[in-house]
Amino acid sequence: MTVRPLVIAVDGPAAAGKGTLAKALAAKLGLPYLDTGLLYRAVARRMVNAGLDPAGDASTEAQALQQADLARTDLRVPEIDRGASLVAAQPAVRAALLERQRVFASETGAVVDGRDIGTVVFPDADVKFFITASPRTRALRRHHQVHGGTPLGEAALEAAVAEIVARDERDSSRETAPLVQAPDAILIETDTLSAAEVLDKACETVALRCARN
Repeated sequence: MTVRPLVIAVDGPAAAGKGTLAKALAAKLGLPYLDTGLLYRAVARRMVNAGLDPAGDASTEAQALQQADLARTDLRVPEIDRGASLVAAQPAVRAALLERQRVFASETGAVVDGRDIGTVVFPDADVKFFITASPRTRALRRHHQVHGGTPLGEAALEAAVAEIVARDERDSSRETAPLVQAPDAILIETDTLSAAEVLDKACETVALRCARN
């Protein structure tokens, strides 16, 4: 009997903690990890570096994406946060990257995070999670991720929260593969949970799901 590789989908909005969970879960289970958001960030970076507006047609840059583009160290900056959301809304870009994502997990399984993994990329994933947190919590996390311990004033925090909310709106209202919780996804709200606690909850769920199959 052929055993299908284990595929775990981790979805959720920006800076909710899905990447932290997905990486830790992949390490715990000995599975490859794919951050699909990085693909869209890399496309946005190619657009910006070419002097192009990320809101314009980015399909050519998506098709030309190279592994070196994913290794850049300037993909998690505010300019690219917005650009990634804009290119990700384009059906031609998503189509260009879809098969790349599916092939990644086809042979060995994987933990894959993004915004449409459980609904579009791997609708038959063995386990699906939807990770979320309040916009304020997520804004503080993103600031810490980019700027470390640098203090964030109240005005700057409010601006960061507004950008998070605007991105949520763009991601959830796009016509192609919008950000939405799959009906069979397990919701985990991370505002009051540590990364270790989130990982423990996820591991319990995976163990239960696998035991049933």
